[in-house]
Amino acid sequence: MSGRAHLMWDQAMTAYDFGPEHPMDPVRLALTMRLVEELGIDGADGADGLKVVAAPAAGESTLRLVHRQDYIDAVRRASAVPEDADPTYGLGTVDDPAFAGMHETSALIAGQSVAGAEAVWEGAAVHAVNFAGGLHHAMPGAASGFCVYNDAALAIARLLEMGVERVAYVDVDVHHGDGVQAAFWDDPRVLTISVHEHPRTLFPQTGWPEETGGDAAEGQSVNVALPAGTGDEGWLRAFHAVVPELLGAWGPQVLVSQHGADTHAEDPLAHLAVSLDAQRAVMETCHALAHEHADGRWLALGGGGYAVVDVVPRSWAHLCAIAAGRPVAPATEVPEEWRAEALRRTGQQAPFRMTDGREAAWADWDAGYDPGSALDRAVRAARRAVFPTHGLLP
Repeated sequence: MSGRAHLMWDQAMTAYDFGPEHPMDPVRLALTMRLVEELGIDGADGADGLKVVAAPAAGESTLRLVHRQDYIDAVRRASAVPEDADPTYGLGTVDDPAFAGMHETSALIAGQSVAGAEAVWEGAAVHAVNFAGGLHHAMPGAASGFCVYNDAALAIARLLEMGVERVAYVDVDVHHGDGVQAAFWDDPRVLTISVHEHPRTLFPQTGWPEETGGDAAEGQSVNVALPAGTGDEGWLRAFHAVVPELLGAWGPQVLVSQHGADTHAEDPLAHLAVSLDAQRAVMETCHALAHEHADGRWLALGGGGYAVVDVVPRSWAHLCAIAAGRPVAPATEVPEEWRAEALRRTGQQAPFRMTDGREAAWADWDAGYDPGSALDRAVRAARRAVFPTHGLLP
């Protein structure tokens, strides 16, 4: 297997644009790629790093691995005539306004994730990253939560089509990975783990610990619902109390992870208080878990994230660097050229360093359970719901 990682990137993906008032500003993608280049992560300096690859858009046969034909047809119609978008398919809504070229751009993003999965499974790359992807809310028959086509589910479905028998999907976006869970609810070949803010306080109001999979896949859906306000120590404690043990028991052949940056304390759409440094620590752990349990096969995706200057580009640049085997030290200065570009494009002052100045530390679950802690109760609920199914102690 090659040691090179693939960064799936096509500038045309920045056309995924719901309009100037929408929080999912495509500038976050452009600024992330520019930061990757300025930091030299892309290997343009001649050193080993990411190989930048542009794949074709997903075709209809690929989209149909997850999405219904009538929905694909509805996206096509809305893409051609946005004012005729059908809200019964989640299109033309406040969350998912229709825009010209929506089908083509969404299929292009999906194509990058699918191609990244293929490269990892076939050995063309040891890791692949698509930070434009991670659109985990799209359902088989409807757009939802800023997501039109579910590239994460499509990548997993393509892996299954290629003969992979066990795929693990780990989602650390602040929002529940509901679309991916729904796509594989009854599929025993896929383990989905979502660590997210509690559905009582955040869209999409799903992801309760009792959601554990269909009759054919009991225990294959795992949900860790965290109290609003959870910070670094609690977030990392929850992740490490659930994810490594389950992956060890499951033994995936491929790890797909979704790294929405909206867990950050500065994100305007949610209520966790996680730092960039904790996000980076989870990325490093996912990388290590892929090598420990999946022969290194790792597809890493982006996701949510609406602090488009302060947080998203730095977070996903770290993701690219870790996948490339060229991790960026947290104390690294953000290149001045990039800061100037961010100011020019957004009018916002950018951070000076690739860190929030936090130490990513947590107390292991083995240190003891605190019944007075809402965080510990949430973790215990998730473990009790699924651990026995996998032969583990709750």
